[in-house]
Formats: sequence, structure tokens, C-alpha cells
Amino acid sequence: MSEDSDSPRTSPSAASLSENEPAAAAPGYVCSLSAELVTKAREELQEKPEWRLRDAQALRDMVRKECPGLSTALDDAFLLRFLRARKFDYDRALQLLVNYHGCRRSWPEVFTNLRPSALKDALASGFLTVLPHTDPRGCHILCLRPDRWIPSSYPITENIRAVYLTLEKLIQSEETQVNGIVILADYKGVSLSKASHFGPFIAKKVIGILQDGFPIRIKAVHVVNEPRIFKGIFAIIKPFLKEKIANRFFLHGSDLDSLHTSLPRSILPKEYGGTAGTLNIAAWNEVLLASEEAFVREFCQPVTTCGSLPEETLQPGRLAADAQCDDSLRAVKSQLSSCY
Repeated sequence: MSEDSDSPRTSPSAASLSENEPAAAAPGYVCSLSAELVTKAREELQEKPEWRLRDAQALRDMVRKECPGLSTALDDAFLLRFLRARKFDYDRALQLLVNYHGCRRSWPEVFTNLRPSALKDALASGFLTVLPHTDPRGCHILCLRPDRWIPSSYPITENIRAVYLTLEKLIQSEETQVNGIVILADYKGVSLSKASHFGPFIAKKVIGILQDGFPIRIKAVHVVNEPRIFKGIFAIIKPFLKEKIANRFFLHGSDLDSLHTSLPRSILPKEYGGTAGTLNIAAWNEVLLASEEAFVREFCQPVTTCGSLPEETLQPGRLAADAQCDDSLRAVKSQLSSCY
């Protein structure tokens, strides 16, 4: 989860323009944000339209200087994803970009041959979808239903691959880059045996990507229908969460009225007490499958990483998280056993 930071904007040491010389428009990038979202980006992300292309150039210069071996896109639209996710702090945006590629290199099970057509079983299961309506803040809602996954059908990493492709598709929208997303997780019917597949190793990997390795702003995680064993599941997750992100988890149980205080009934399917029709997974699956060629170009080519930065830099907190794994596993086993 690309955490919102209150840190000040970093000086553009890599840029050749002064603060009083806005960059001239460059061909290729055309902003698609509405006037309202331009204002929101200015207020929340420190994004100044008149300096936008200068900022992208500054980050581009930093990549070329500090990470000459990093195989990455460098166009304005792509770099703006990372700048927005880190409130136009150049140093933190560069770190996020390097982490983004480092995560892809470090987990071949997830990132090898990553394309929609390779995930038909996971997509057909209904494990995830994106609801057709955004929340009142303009956030797309990613709906996860772990009960739809049958472990004997395919490994849990297939679900992670499907989530990652979904995030990649969502972040292409500048509106999503500014507004962020919301996760709605339905844990109805999740058993102890199924929860055991999501151990500390996978939890650390997934949360590391979402917090430090992907340019998206997760504004809230709403959990519904969580069983008693969710205490154990959350015990796995919490040690790896930053405080700000942990505070964005909201547990509603079976109280849908509580959920509706954040996600109105008008935007939810009837499965969650809403009036927006029946939950339909087909529409989002079609969106992903229609993007097959683009995903092949992006993920089915060899990826190299920056040789000028050490491994620890690619994944901040990795060593500390590793040290927590054994302790977390013991704590989780204790939590899970107490649920029965």
C-alpha cells in the first residue's frame, strides 16, 4: 500500500529547471484529470499542473543517474504514478520505482508469465472482482471473497497474481492514481485449513508489495463476515503493517449497517445489502482478458534490476520482516488454536 506521507516535497536536485520556470508541454502525455481532481491532486498530493512534466523529468534524470541498469518505462504517464503515490517526493518516488521492479524479480512464482489468460481458473472462481461503482470519494472498490477459492484447484499464488493484474489495470487510470482504491474483503465461510495457506511468508511478501512496492493508495480495507479465526489471520498480517495502514482496517462482522456508513447501499450489490444489482464477476474478467496483449508486453519479458542499489534497498524492512516471521508463526498458531 503506497502510504500517504506528510513529508515535504523534495527539492528537484535532478531537474534543470528552477522552481520559477514551469516546464513546457511535452508531446505524448495529456492529463485526463477533471478540474475537480486537479484541485484534489494539488491539495492532497502536492501536484502542481504547471510543474508536472518538470517533475517527471526530474525523476527520469534520477533513474538514469542512480539506476542506469534498471529496465523500466520512463515515459511521463508511467513516472507520474510513482510521483503521485509519494506526494511528489522525488527520492521516495525513486525508491518506490526501484522496489516495484525488485519485488517482481524476487517472486518468480507470481510474476513469471503473468497475464490474464494464464489465470482463467482464479478469475472464474469469483475470488476477486471490481465493483462497477466507485465510493463517494471516487475510489474503485476491489472485492475479495476468499471462500470462493478451493485450494485443491490451484495454489494461493494464483489469487495473488490475479490481484496484482487487477491493481495494474486500475492504476492505469489517473483518477485512481489520485483517488486511490478501497478493498472490501468478505471472509464468510473461511475455514482454518484455508487460512493456513496464508502464512507469514506470503503475508510478508504481499504486504511488502502493497506498502512499499506498488504505486497505489489504499484508502480503506473493509472486512465483513469475518469468522473467529480472523483473529489468527490478522495476527499474521499486523506485524508487517505500518501504523497508518493498520488504522485503515475496519472490521464489520455481519453488521452491514456498519459497512453502509462508509460504502452506501446504492453502490453495493445485494449480497452486501446494496441496491446495485447482483454481484457480477464477468464484467471485470472481460476487462482483464481484453488487456492480454498489454500484459504480455509488460510482464512476459525479462526484467533486470538496478545494480547500483543493494538488495536491502530494493525491499525496505525485508530483513526486519524476516526476523519477525518465526515469532509471528508461533503467535498465529496460538491464536488459531484458541479459536476452537
